[in-house]
Amino acid sequence: ARSPPPLAALSQVLRLERNRRAGVVFPLQKLERYLAPGTDTERFRLFQPSLAALRRAELFFKSGRDHAIDYVSSAVRMGHAPPPSLPEVCFIGRSNVGKSSLIRALFSLSPEVEVRVSKTPGHTKKMNFFKVGKYFALVDMPGYGYRAPQDFAEMVEAYLQERHNLKRTFLLVDGVVGLQKTDHTAVEMLEEFGIPYVMVLTKIDRASRGLLLKNVLKIQEFVNEKTQGCFPQLFLVSSLEFSGVHLLRCFVAHVTGNLPTVEAS
Repeated sequence: ARSPPPLAALSQVLRLERNRRAGVVFPLQKLERYLAPGTDTERFRLFQPSLAALRRAELFFKSGRDHAIDYVSSAVRMGHAPPPSLPEVCFIGRSNVGKSSLIRALFSLSPEVEVRVSKTPGHTKKMNFFKVGKYFALVDMPGYGYRAPQDFAEMVEAYLQERHNLKRTFLLVDGVVGLQKTDHTAVEMLEEFGIPYVMVLTKIDRASRGLLLKNVLKIQEFVNEKTQGCFPQLFLVSSLEFSGVHLLRCFVAHVTGNLPTVEAS
């Protein structure tokens, strides 16, 4: 098995100097100092777990003798999906937004878990199910837009409408290019179905600070004004540098009912 990469574990992040450590754990809050005075940043801190909560959440993503994390199966239709026996979260987004890379980063403390990541956009053609012990399941959905599977809409709409154990959908948006037309279509679908969801900005290591700020504020405004089912706080992540990954692990553990009380720091 591969060794976990640097900064995959919270213990490694805590060895960093304070400013950099805060930027890895809470990348959205790191942007606050560059905003114009008087800008409302309340929604930057709605989910701000304590260090103890972050540590507890990490344990769910670390496999052990009594806690197996496994790829379960793939499905192209709901009839082939595994039984809905655990709380579940799913990740959707454009074909080249970095879904599989993010899931690999989330599971990086369990290198034996095989999450296929391709350099070719649209590699994920099926719904891929992962079981995290007896606690929750995670689903990597096919990408929409460029190179989407022919039956994408039928597959994904059926899943979103029928999967009664689905606790939260994570809608991934490219942090460099921001919301695209296909993302707006996905938002409309989630809103129509009444599915609770969260927006996650990926690839933040590739965006300049100015561009990232611009996209964050624009998307934050969109969420505030145009959505009802979206969690008001954005999550920023870099699968390469592990920024935001520890916070996202904690949020997944929380929404699946495995961290019912998340103390604010």
